[in-house]
Amino acid sequence: MTKAQAATADVFLTALKALPKAERDAVLVRIARDKALARDILDLALIARRRSEPSRPFRDYLSERKAR
Repeated sequence: MTKAQAATADVFLTALKALPKAERDAVLVRIARDKALARDILDLALIARRRSEPSRPFRDYLSERKAR
């Protein structure tokens, strides 16, 4: 993420947090109902959760998939 992207994200997050709860919830519900945005958020959450896991070669992953 570039500095400009991080700054933009900070502005949007600050604005979201500053909203009254009902308005903030309305924004979050709209994001959750947007299939593409919801999928992106789930993907990013999964990446963040698994970031500390060790990596492995892609070929090993493919071998495992074929063995199933």
